[in-house]
Amino acid sequence: MNLAHIVVSNKKPEEFKGDLLAAFVCADKKGKFICEDTVGLILKQITDSVSFDAKNGEQVLLYPPFAIETNLLRSKTLLLAGLGKKTGKIKRASLFEELRIVGGNIAKIAKKNKMAEVGIWLPKIKGLEESVIARYLIEGIGLGAYAFASYKKKDKDEYKGLKKITIIGAHNLSDVRVAVSLGTNCVNATLVARDMANEPGNYWTPAHFATFAEELAVEYNLKCKIIEKKEMIKLGMGGILAVNQGSHEDPKLIVLDYSPENPEKTIMLVGKGLTFDSGGISIKPAQGMMDMKFDMCGGAAALAAMQAVAKEQPAVRVICLIPSTDNMNGGGALKPGDVITHYGGVTSEIENTDAEGRLILADALAYGIEMYSPDAVIDLATLTGAVIIALGHHYTGILSNNKALTKALIDAALVAGEPAWQLPLHEAFAKQIKSEVADIKNSGGRPGGTITAAEYLHTFVGKTPWAHLDIAGTAWDCTAKSYIPKGPSGTGVRTLIEYIRKLAA
Repeated sequence: MNLAHIVVSNKKPEEFKGDLLAAFVCADKKGKFICEDTVGLILKQITDSVSFDAKNGEQVLLYPPFAIETNLLRSKTLLLAGLGKKTGKIKRASLFEELRIVGGNIAKIAKKNKMAEVGIWLPKIKGLEESVIARYLIEGIGLGAYAFASYKKKDKDEYKGLKKITIIGAHNLSDVRVAVSLGTNCVNATLVARDMANEPGNYWTPAHFATFAEELAVEYNLKCKIIEKKEMIKLGMGGILAVNQGSHEDPKLIVLDYSPENPEKTIMLVGKGLTFDSGGISIKPAQGMMDMKFDMCGGAAALAAMQAVAKEQPAVRVICLIPSTDNMNGGGALKPGDVITHYGGVTSEIENTDAEGRLILADALAYGIEMYSPDAVIDLATLTGAVIIALGHHYTGILSNNKALTKALIDAALVAGEPAWQLPLHEAFAKQIKSEVADIKNSGGRPGGTITAAEYLHTFVGKTPWAHLDIAGTAWDCTAKSYIPKGPSGTGVRTLIEYIRKLAA
């Protein structure tokens, strides 16, 4: 699905006749309301019967007549949404998140009441530009309005979703339109990633990843290369081939390349595209197995971010690699104790066939770095359950060999509302994956599981600045928010977009 049509208008609020007009109320140190005069008048008349203190997330839905002395507003309903106290120096990233959450609440109200057209009466927040306010409200509404119903029987009376969002009260229309465009690109890319992840494993395979990339390349004039199984054998991509041994679906390594003229830098994105993970011979328990269609969320995030990159055309080259297969238990499946050879010649002893994500990522990292010599590499993967033990469903784990890249990604994640927390890399953890019979082994045991998995990948990046984002805890069942639905969150997409925008700027 895509975000509703957005109009940035210089019309007055009283001219809006849509289903819902959202107005926003802040408070000062003493709790006095900060809002438009018309809204203040309405608040005076309802406070005797309605409890409203303008706290964060607080909201009141009103029906006309909204006030006795005035009949100026002509929308079908009016939402008063609290933004909390606004005093002293503001933390911009925190305000961005507040606005997203309020936007998500607006989307929920629209869905509950089957509203098709919503008006956003831009608030005035000291220290925050109206264009920024508009952008993050739009992000919240667009992300909060998401629904996946591709396999449900359609009902004639079923809610068709938001069709139009009108931004009202803007003074600098051009700035607001640019900001809204940035927000819209983030939303649409995230929704694409959510759609991919929501598809069942039999409807989203390595071939579907490849087709999506090829269509994106045609639409936006990108270069696309699909490395098939025969070529993988010639190249010696033993990791991807090993994981694929038990499957009847051939693997794919998708390479998508956005390359502007005279790019200042080259960034490489690598996303784990494991379309279903049974665990292989080291089979997973039945409980929760159906969620293993989400094991491709890293690949979905990287590929969806490329859509926004292609639209915005930054002055940096961005290459995206998606190693894709499923991990099944067929007669030829990889076995514990087997030894494989990765692209580039590193040998690996297989202790656990359910530690498969690092095997396919290793080949993609080694190949991509050798072929494209990127200035920085970022990989995203639902790699370890251990990261959930460490950080819950609240933070993405980040591990990196480069301080500057780590800081840039953590800053981007904060702005995007997808917080990341750094975990260490250290020689002591690398020793846990030393093998007696091969160069390395694919499991270091339970202690420090997220870190030993990252150390496995670290083996294949050399001195190239590299960061690994373990999104196993945030790709689905993420911390509940109004703009994040149950199921896949699309985590990682907006972080990548923010990082690339800042780099290009």
